[in-house]
Amino acid sequence: MPTMKTLFTVFFLLSIKAFLWRVCHASSYSSLIRSDFGRRYPTDEQPLSKIAIHKAVIALHESASVQAGPLLLGLKGEDTAWVNVELKYPEPSENDWVGVFSPANFNASDCYSESGKSHEAPCICTAPIKYKFANHSSSNYVTTGKATLSFQLINQRADFAFALFSGGLENPKVVAVSNPISFANPKAPVYPRLAHGKAWDEMTVTWTSGYNIDEAVPFVEWGQTGRSPNQSPAGTLTFTRGSMCGPPARTVGWRDPGFIHTSFLKELWPNTMYNYRIGHMLFNGSVIWSKMYSFKSSPFPGQSSLQRVIIFGDMGTAERDGSNEYACYQPGSLITTDQLLSDLDNYDIVFHIGDMPYANGYLSQWDQFTAQVEPIASIKPYMVASGNHERSWPNSGGFYATKDSGGECGVPAETMYYVPAENRAKFWYSTDYGMFHFCIADSEHDWREGSEQYAWIEKCLASVDRKKQPWLIFSAHRVLGYSSNSWYAMEGSFEEPMGREHLQKLWQKYKVDIAFYGHVHNYERTCPIYQNQCVNPERYSYSGTVNGTIHVVVGGGGSHLSDFTEINTIWSLYKDHDWGFVKLTAFNHSSLLFEYKKSRDGLVYDNFTISRDYRDVLACVHDGCEPTTLAS
Repeated sequence: MPTMKTLFTVFFLLSIKAFLWRVCHASSYSSLIRSDFGRRYPTDEQPLSKIAIHKAVIALHESASVQAGPLLLGLKGEDTAWVNVELKYPEPSENDWVGVFSPANFNASDCYSESGKSHEAPCICTAPIKYKFANHSSSNYVTTGKATLSFQLINQRADFAFALFSGGLENPKVVAVSNPISFANPKAPVYPRLAHGKAWDEMTVTWTSGYNIDEAVPFVEWGQTGRSPNQSPAGTLTFTRGSMCGPPARTVGWRDPGFIHTSFLKELWPNTMYNYRIGHMLFNGSVIWSKMYSFKSSPFPGQSSLQRVIIFGDMGTAERDGSNEYACYQPGSLITTDQLLSDLDNYDIVFHIGDMPYANGYLSQWDQFTAQVEPIASIKPYMVASGNHERSWPNSGGFYATKDSGGECGVPAETMYYVPAENRAKFWYSTDYGMFHFCIADSEHDWREGSEQYAWIEKCLASVDRKKQPWLIFSAHRVLGYSSNSWYAMEGSFEEPMGREHLQKLWQKYKVDIAFYGHVHNYERTCPIYQNQCVNPERYSYSGTVNGTIHVVVGGGGSHLSDFTEINTIWSLYKDHDWGFVKLTAFNHSSLLFEYKKSRDGLVYDNFTISRDYRDVLACVHDGCEPTTLAS
């Protein structure tokens, strides 16, 4: 006698056939995604955009099959699981591929026409969350028609199905669909990420779940070991397809983001370990719990102690199962992630200064990214900045009119990650960590003199008490300072146009120690510099008066690497065409260590020290002097 599970599987497969068995024509629906599938994509193209999913045709083959297992994942509360997928197809080719779809019933029921006109809908209206070629792990698939693939899935609030396609990525034909599989609780709270609140003694916890407030009440239970725990409520946000500015985020890249919750843990004691777990209280009184996490609260602003900061940009996301051809897209992403994971005990806070998952309008990739960095972000404050791949879209209120965000126009980044900004749609903010004061600018909005952001940057730089917080750090995603990158060199600017022309007098006036940038995918450090002139001949040891700002490009977090110009830029002291990150270590109010580490081995390849006293910060320098009077 068949079991309920067997009946459900049969019903699912019959439903798929009923929905999809027809010939579909996509010529009238090409507005779903860009119609340039005939070109050869560069390595900076989001891999999912290579799939012409709007052209998919259903051609189920009676002798083809896809079997996935296990059927139920996360039975012990895990939010990640490996799945084996067995393929059989009597007409195999080297272009066959397997797509992972979620939700499992990936039919045309939710097709969306960007033009708003009524067209014949395509068979499949949503891109897979990941894919592999059928011969990925079995070179004899083309001769035998049999293969077994392993996929790593994360809990993404819905079930999954695997579809075998012939015809390659540009002319996909569905020849078989698997049974559905699911996590035991698809709605479970997952992927917490910490961030500073607006006060030094406040930590925020943001996470994702499938529970809206009409199903369960979100909160965080937290406290010190051995003491009665506190409970803090959480706010709940989400966004819709209508919040997206264009394709593919509004069309084939759309996937429901679930619900994003943020709780504020307040009045923390400095330098104290806290335990926390996420809860959703159902209306029957039971609670759905996450696993237990811990973090160390921030030091009091100005406190003298060992304080360690990690900074990088442009990491992207990658798949541990080898999906999506990420070896060509974000080849260093996991290298950087794993290096940071291996050294968790030796730093205190992380700044990821823009270009986070490179989802580029494929919303499922935000889940992939939050899952990838969760072992770091759930333990250390993970502060982010806005990059072009989060924000840039024409006619969307940004400074640039490129389509780098894939239609996201900042909405996922501003919702998925908390930053202590007055307005998260304007992603600039300041934050303190002990002896450090950080001014994080948003280079996707106007920073020029006279703009709202320029006024904020000056206020942020002017607000710091250098007696308590001697180390003043400026950061933005795009290079507003100096870079020897090849495309900046071709423009003749060696910077983002209009960058330092407007901001350098602020850096000089307020004696900014170091300015960090991403966007360019390599590492470079300048001399202390003002108005294109090195103002200190030293290379590795700086002391005394702060007479110029050191500019650092640290965009080698994981994306494909950027080339340097062959022009000799005399202000450039160190260049590295590799993946890496910077670590700042403040020992006290007078001593700072800067280290650039390669992601591949964690070793230091560039470094310098700054040694000085408070009077050195006060000292008069060119264009950085306070007014004086001769009156007695």
